[in-house]
Amino acid sequence: MRVCFSYTKLNINVLSITFSIIITLLSGLLVNSQERVSINAKIESKLENTNEIIPISEIEENYIHENSNAIDKNIWKIEIPKIELIAGISEGVSKEILDEYVGHFEATSKLNGNIGLAAHNRGYKVNYFERIKELEIGDEVIYTYNGNKKVYVVNNKTIIKDTDWKNLENTEESKITLITCVENMPEYRRCIQCIEI
Repeated sequence: MRVCFSYTKLNINVLSITFSIIITLLSGLLVNSQERVSINAKIESKLENTNEIIPISEIEENYIHENSNAIDKNIWKIEIPKIELIAGISEGVSKEILDEYVGHFEATSKLNGNIGLAAHNRGYKVNYFERIKELEIGDEVIYTYNGNKKVYVVNNKTIIKDTDWKNLENTEESKITLITCVENMPEYRRCIQCIEI
């Protein structure tokens, strides 16, 4: 018995579309694979050729976990487990810095004494301090700088005037001060202070 296949215009169109979809999917996988190799090469090159502090947001998490000993001294970040925050820190509190990172008040300490940090909380590309109003006394804040990791707990929550900078003054006590705007109150700032444990 002989079976005869007839190729109608509809059959040819269906086959053509099917092959086009398969080719598109395969080419997408190939491009993603090549991009991943390129990203990894750039990360390795940056790590080998720098002595600067690199905000963690510039480094992929997988690379950090696999090679933590190689980059510990280059990490500058803040972690707040309760609000699921992990953010890179950069020097300064200009709009340009805060659009990318948590900013460090330059006049404050980076390791001992009072470390002052600021970030946006809404309306910007990144709003790292969006949920810090949820923090309660005793909540943990983890700070990493230049190979040093410190753990703090929240001990003071307050609202301050935008001209009140006494909370950023240096102290003998090791603490961290987090500052952000207060919603719909442009002349005030939310200030959360944490002491090292």
